[in-house]
Amino acid sequence: MIDPSAVVHPDARIGEGVSIGPFSVIAPAVEIGEGTEIGPHVVIKENTRIGAHNRIFQFCSIGEAPQHTGYRGEPTRLEIGDRNVIREYCTLNRGTPDGKGVTRIGNDNFIMAYVHIAHDCVVGDHTVFANCASLAGHVLVEDYAILGGFTTVHQFCRVGAHCITGISTATVKDVPPYVMAAGNMARPHGINVKGLNRRGFSVETIHALKRAYKTVYRSGILLSDALAQLAEQDAEVPEVTHFAEFIRQSRRGVIR
Repeated sequence: MIDPSAVVHPDARIGEGVSIGPFSVIAPAVEIGEGTEIGPHVVIKENTRIGAHNRIFQFCSIGEAPQHTGYRGEPTRLEIGDRNVIREYCTLNRGTPDGKGVTRIGNDNFIMAYVHIAHDCVVGDHTVFANCASLAGHVLVEDYAILGGFTTVHQFCRVGAHCITGISTATVKDVPPYVMAAGNMARPHGINVKGLNRRGFSVETIHALKRAYKTVYRSGILLSDALAQLAEQDAEVPEVTHFAEFIRQSRRGVIR
């Protein structure tokens, strides 16, 4: 399953049923889980762990050193979970000692062509990155988030669960969960109702999230007062609690 023209270091750990395409290069201290498909001309650098049943397309650069001026060759890592699709020309970098030392990508993500995920990012499960979406360093992307094509996220920002961004969205602040965001700079455009319906959220939960959104974004009151109202408004709805806590914990501020 390994093409004769591929260069695989003897110290790399290759799982059962892994295929590696022509002219790909696998460095030492790389682990690739069973059933993963590596296309042609893929470079996977040291200290990268890739789980099972992933599919990595041609010309990807996986686990390269971070693009960080303070990096001096320290042994940092990239960890990728299971069943991810990583399309052509993606660049996924290792962490830095100044961060957590590791970049992590979860399970069942669809990462389209030319996506860049920088050092020390944490990406959850079931996300979608459309073509040319880019994360700067130390970004958190929660489960089921969808980043539209050419979306850019500034360093240390967070992108909440089940949100969606429009094409060419640029954000230097946090995008709360369940929200639709678009523009440069990013602005909120309501709750991602279509996405929540598609994922089986109840009518009651969606209505509660709409009320929470209106309290934060349409009531005209201070954000602190809006969050205090949310604590009473739908306290029994976990999604509203998550929406409020995400905003409360923001260090960069949220899009407004």
